[in-house]
Amino acid sequence: MREHLKFYIDGEWVDPATPRTHEVIDPSTEEPVARVSLGSATDVDRAVAAARRAFETFSRTSREERVALLGRVVAAYQARMGDVAEVISLEMGAPMWLARAAQAPSALAHFAGAMQILQTYPFEEVRGGTLIVHEPVGVCGFITPWNWPANQIACKVAPALATGCTMVLKPSELAPLDAIIIAEVLHEAGVPRGVFNLVNGDGPGVGAALSAHPDVDMMSFTGSTRAGVMVAKASADTVKRVAQELGGKSANIILDDADLQKAVSGGVINMFSNTGQSCNAPSRMLVPRARHDEAAQIAAATAAQVKVGHRNDEGRPMGPLANANQFAKVQALIETGIKEGATLVAGGTGRPEGFNRGYFVRPTVFANVTPEMTIAREEIFGPVLAIMPYDTEDEAIRIANDTVYGLSGYVSGSPERAQAVARQLRTGNVHVNGAGPDFNAPFGGYKQSGNGREWGDHGFKEFLETKAVMGWSAA
Repeated sequence: MREHLKFYIDGEWVDPATPRTHEVIDPSTEEPVARVSLGSATDVDRAVAAARRAFETFSRTSREERVALLGRVVAAYQARMGDVAEVISLEMGAPMWLARAAQAPSALAHFAGAMQILQTYPFEEVRGGTLIVHEPVGVCGFITPWNWPANQIACKVAPALATGCTMVLKPSELAPLDAIIIAEVLHEAGVPRGVFNLVNGDGPGVGAALSAHPDVDMMSFTGSTRAGVMVAKASADTVKRVAQELGGKSANIILDDADLQKAVSGGVINMFSNTGQSCNAPSRMLVPRARHDEAAQIAAATAAQVKVGHRNDEGRPMGPLANANQFAKVQALIETGIKEGATLVAGGTGRPEGFNRGYFVRPTVFANVTPEMTIAREEIFGPVLAIMPYDTEDEAIRIANDTVYGLSGYVSGSPERAQAVARQLRTGNVHVNGAGPDFNAPFGGYKQSGNGREWGDHGFKEFLETKAVMGWSAA
């Protein structure tokens, strides 16, 4: 079993103030594969103090110094990317094909992207007699989730380093192993001591202390809307900046002039990617009522082709859910969908045939889902698709926007019509005709999907304060 019982604080691996261990569970086997320590407010105090000291000098480093630093981070991460993929697969169940193809490389994209953007980012501009300066916000607290662990760490750490901030990271205690490797990467790259600090722990022990800490200038949180509210409340007393990327219940509108086979099958595969554990998953498929049954048949046939498997199985299997709580939640919501009258056309409750252990679930598709049903409103965070009929394009847009969330959206149809619909969706992202992610585009949501934006140059803005210096004259 792997043992990682120290925290990375002020450039060194140190013991926790009070020993308290936590087992990391392999979701494929339900067996422990590692042990980490859970921190406390005392550990947070020590890490924040180190970050505060480091900010005095790191905030004054030059653009060129930080570009060079990020270049070393990119090289060091590339050398360890296989290790990152391995532990992500182990700690949260992503099959190795997905860990290697997407989970681990996504973090590299953020580090490399930040290095590129930093080279020309406009930190200063003169308007008349006033100098507008964009300066690092200060000490940042990061709380990251288990579903895309390295990606979510990198899309916070990379712009923070680029803009001259210092930071304390609390990764999910359910998937902390990749964060330990990233800390080793940053150390190897020569990130100055105190600039990056890692304290493992749970929400009550570390997350709450970090959010409420008076010497933390900004909190960046990714996770559930419920937990995001708690972070915001804990941060309110010190009036710190809070950036949040929260839940989603994204609609996938298929217009009547779309290629139904392509749009439906593609939507199903996208929904089941990462076992449905993506905040921007297209979990509500809206189809013209006249073609609802045909769409349901296509979706059921596509789901039947999805292979469920262990992380090292050949092909491109769908892995397990990441933890026991998520498994119980998804099972309960599938049961609720059945009880509320949705038509189950694929999957259902229980493990797939041949699996009697591990958090494996059946790829599930419901048809004839109505907007008031629980599975149409709650974020399931599992491979469960709800197909919903609509009569008119305007009705489809109303159904899509009838949610407390607003993270992402999807539209398929003729380009002109699909783009017109995209403009009317109250979401932070919209994917038209199967377009994939863009790491240079802003990522974040409307409404209860959060506030602020990550990725690309918009991600830099979250880590900068703006100062106006009047009476400025050029030298």
